[in-house]
Amino acid sequence: MEEVKISRKKPVYAVSPALRKYLRHYEREARMPISYEHLLDFYETLPVMDKHGRDTLWETPIYPPHVQESLYNGLKIIYAELKASGNTRIVEHKYIDRVEYCAFGNTHPFRIRIVNRLNDVYDYFYIKQADASRIYGLELEQIISPNPVNYLVGGQTLVEEHIVGIPGDVFTKSLMYNPDYNPKRIAKEFVKFNERCIITLLGDMRSYNFVVQITPDFDDFQFRIRAIDFDQQFYEGNPKIYRPQYFKDNLAYVQLCMEHLTDRTALQYQQEERSSIVHRVRSERHRIAALRDVSNTEELSTPENVKQLRAGYAAYYENNQYLKCRTMTDIIELNIKNVIRQVKL
Repeated sequence: MEEVKISRKKPVYAVSPALRKYLRHYEREARMPISYEHLLDFYETLPVMDKHGRDTLWETPIYPPHVQESLYNGLKIIYAELKASGNTRIVEHKYIDRVEYCAFGNTHPFRIRIVNRLNDVYDYFYIKQADASRIYGLELEQIISPNPVNYLVGGQTLVEEHIVGIPGDVFTKSLMYNPDYNPKRIAKEFVKFNERCIITLLGDMRSYNFVVQITPDFDDFQFRIRAIDFDQQFYEGNPKIYRPQYFKDNLAYVQLCMEHLTDRTALQYQQEERSSIVHRVRSERHRIAALRDVSNTEELSTPENVKQLRAGYAAYYENNQYLKCRTMTDIIELNIKNVIRQVKL
């Protein structure tokens, strides 16, 4: 399989006034007692190891006691904003168990574990730098995919809910070949996931950037693949970046599709996903139009990347209309329009 390369120099794009107005209208903006910058006020870190003693690439930041108390109180208030519109009664019996920091990735996130002291039930959420292209990715996921997302933006701080699931790379090593699981259902979901990424320009969906959700049904298990990382939303110029099938990390999923699906059934699943996208776009047409109008005014990639991608999509779809696209947003809009036309045929 040809190696697909990802740019490691993608900048973090600030939240513009126009995008902030959009976020306020759709209730994604909130005032926060602490910011991402406050969490950087640690003096050292310790590596976080998994249960097998391997480095997880996460670190535990060490804060001075007086700083930690203020930060943890602020984090509880942020969690209440994320989960209950600011009702702090839900955190009366909760405490911040630990904070972890990841220097790997564009937005250098913090992962927060919060625990209910009454029953030891815990939850996670994330504090990140507010990257505009990542926010557009979250919004497109909310509108176009079947997966709801929960996040808030305050200043230049982004707060995201934890998306539950088995990391895609872990799933391939320990669960993919479980005899109780129907491999055709897993392959079907990967085809649909691949199609969504192509249409919404969600890049870098290597197996560790998505999770697999497993739901027992009355006679079988259902599967859902969900993206958990939106750092590479419509930035890269290589069309293969937006097709998970081209990443070596996803080879196990590709092989599963080749073994259990024919070209005809794969096309059927692609058409099913396109039809679902059309229904969601129609029901959210005002919101997606507002998102388009805002994002089309911003520079969220490079002119070179836009030229490369529009040429690649023109060749892939055999449609020279792509050559007229000026922005990444134009490419997504044309993708959606083409999907709508295909579903009508």
